[in-house]
Amino acid sequence: MIEKIKELTKDTFIYGISTIAGRFLGFLLIPFYTNVPSITESDFGIYSNIYAYMALFVIIFIYGMDAAFMKYSSLAEVSDKKDNFSTPFLFVTITSIVLCLLLLLGKNSLISLMEIPGNYSNIYYYFIIILFLDAVAIIPFASLRLKRKAGKFTLIKLVNIILNLGLNLFLILKLKMGIEAIFISNLAASLFSLAVLIPEIFSNLKFRIDGPIIKKMLKFAFPYLPGAIAAMAVQVIDRPIVLAMTDAKTLGIYQANYKLGIFMMLFVSMFHYAWQPFFLNNAKEENAKDLFAKILTLFLLAASVIWIVLTLFVSDFASWEVLNGKTIIGKNYLSGLYIVPAVLLGYLFHGLYVNFTAGIYIEEKTKFFPLVTGIGAVVNILVNILLIPIIGILGAALATLFAYMAMSVSLFFISQKYYEIKYEYDRIIKILLLLIFSCGLYYFIHFNYEFTLPLKFIVLIGFTLALFALNIISRQELLRLIKILLRKQ
Repeated sequence: MIEKIKELTKDTFIYGISTIAGRFLGFLLIPFYTNVPSITESDFGIYSNIYAYMALFVIIFIYGMDAAFMKYSSLAEVSDKKDNFSTPFLFVTITSIVLCLLLLLGKNSLISLMEIPGNYSNIYYYFIIILFLDAVAIIPFASLRLKRKAGKFTLIKLVNIILNLGLNLFLILKLKMGIEAIFISNLAASLFSLAVLIPEIFSNLKFRIDGPIIKKMLKFAFPYLPGAIAAMAVQVIDRPIVLAMTDAKTLGIYQANYKLGIFMMLFVSMFHYAWQPFFLNNAKEENAKDLFAKILTLFLLAASVIWIVLTLFVSDFASWEVLNGKTIIGKNYLSGLYIVPAVLLGYLFHGLYVNFTAGIYIEEKTKFFPLVTGIGAVVNILVNILLIPIIGILGAALATLFAYMAMSVSLFFISQKYYEIKYEYDRIIKILLLLIFSCGLYYFIHFNYEFTLPLKFIVLIGFTLALFALNIISRQELLRLIKILLRKQ
């Protein structure tokens, strides 16, 4: 079991290099966007709203074929590998072309729906091209993950992000462009990724679509599609709702602070990249369920420590003054910092949801994804509508948190019905109660007292002592875990 956990930890770290670097370099653009004169709070809100729609459309373009590919390619014989790659790759390419044509035909209606101002109408064309390039690249990237070519995967992602970052800086600082520069940079980076994946594509490609394979994959993928759309809606539906119920400036402030949740999202994303191929490849191991149970506890423990540290000190980071008095997040956006702890906790519960997907995939019960993520989407929409008029953007952040909580709880019960795992419930419940109490304590102090730096350290120490006092973790266990992770291969 220890070796398997080390294997997952290693893959998580390798994928994490590209994920952390990519997300972090992308995050570095947020201080840039929020401090340059050519991008106003309203512009930032418009950009955020368009990318929310892009995230939803990417799901439609892929329609679960990446998951279907990983599922069946991992089980395929060596002689069938090319068929299992070529069939979904060619099918996704063809359907992406059709969808792009439909988006062009519906241009006027969609521009109105997305609330793109007339002076930014060119962005719609960049929007379509980016969707196509990213969709075509998804199967080759999944192939690299399945083959555990984490190094190549990481290198491509890193260069993509560096190119994106560099173009943003050049176009906005040198050419004085506004948010249009963001989309041009994204388009160039996506084109680069697809270009360097060409050798991977042609080494696995057969120019034919296998009927039985595509039928099997579509049968697996289609139940995944509505669930994936709902899951993405949980992540981005708040932006159109905030825009509709407030204005572009408020959305810009909300989104800039929401982005500070990136540090928890990074941890969850790193785990997610490594987790899916890991549990698929180890599902037939004799001790698989015990292994998965231990991993959930370790994940939740690590995530809770990350949450408390970020919750207490992210505002100090965001308001840190650099470069002639400019703050990490532009001063006009700092009024929304109080939403960050709720956003971070939401991502933590998303991590629990990711853990519980193992049983659904292993037992091929993907038909339940639409139900679970649909519950999350409904909760998100309702809470947004109910709370935004009362508590503003904090209501939108809480809507995301409640949605992920609903999704993780729902998926837990469904997954346990078909693939029961005896989790370490005593420790898990204690950690969750400690997190909820700590989140409530944060907001009580924030709204009633001054949250000084000494007080933050007192809360941090109290949280740490509680982990040991509640017997969530022992000193001996901590030392043993450190030795495992540091042990030479």
